[in-house]
Amino acid sequence: MSAPALIGTDLDYAAHCLQEGKLVAIPTETVYGLAGNALNTAAVAQIFLVKGRPHFDPLIVHIPDIDSVERYAVTFPAEARLLAERFWPGPLTLVLPKRDIIPDLVSAGGPTVALRVPNHPLTLELLRKTGLPLAAPSANPFGYISPTRPEHVAAQLGDRISYILDGGPCNIGLESTVVSFAGERPEILRLGGLDPEEIQQLIPELSFSLRQSANPMAPGQLDKHYAPSTRLVLTGNIRQYLAQHQLPPKTVLMMFHHRVPEWPAEQQVVLSTSGTTIEAAQHLFAMMRELDSSGFDLILAEQAPETGLGPAINDRLHRASYQESST
Repeated sequence: MSAPALIGTDLDYAAHCLQEGKLVAIPTETVYGLAGNALNTAAVAQIFLVKGRPHFDPLIVHIPDIDSVERYAVTFPAEARLLAERFWPGPLTLVLPKRDIIPDLVSAGGPTVALRVPNHPLTLELLRKTGLPLAAPSANPFGYISPTRPEHVAAQLGDRISYILDGGPCNIGLESTVVSFAGERPEILRLGGLDPEEIQQLIPELSFSLRQSANPMAPGQLDKHYAPSTRLVLTGNIRQYLAQHQLPPKTVLMMFHHRVPEWPAEQQVVLSTSGTTIEAAQHLFAMMRELDSSGFDLILAEQAPETGLGPAINDRLHRASYQESST
């Protein structure tokens, strides 16, 4: 089979690459994933190598439907099934005790596997076509901003992978929310594309365990993550920060909704003109990438409201600005 252009919509070619143990970038509603056959240890090892990802950071395994869970998980508790029935396909990852069929490299040597049914028609068709579970962390160098468009992947990993399946821009723009059922009670391990209040409506006793400095239980728990090369500072009050600090002339403000009149308009961007956290989440990673390549010396980011997807947006900004945040 001859290779098409690096970016395209050839599902047959993408499936062929994956079945051959190669890597393919896949679209999801959250971000683009760097996919390989989760049952092929060599392919999984290549994911870690291409991303520069530490082997202690586990991978999410993408599956086509809820019926596939029991092939890879030892147990599927009733509350986990309730969430899956409500939110799959969608931005929800469930952490469950794993079956031996899942290589230890996928789970970072741990006893659990993170499973998700993505809500994107191309990737769901690809999963059905290959018949494979696909390990797929975000398709970017480890620790950098996650990609939400195929060209983001091509710019950073295009010379190291076989194909980028073009599904257009991601319509959520934040990684999935991760909920673990491996302990005594359910825990959210990572905030993401689901409002945690929607989950708590179904599971009121839900707890939170969001950050790990090492040996994370799920992807996206490390303190420093999703970071641009440009220094980023997160603040809850931009006007106060501007009044109290001497900033470099090439400072850009990343505002949630309203601009600051006293700051140059060409050095400001707004995540949501409508003032919604859903729109802000859609724009967050693409905006961070754009600012990172625009020659600024500092990105001063405003916290989002702590409603809806706001906590997940602030979580990403906090990790991007680790040890640089200010109130």
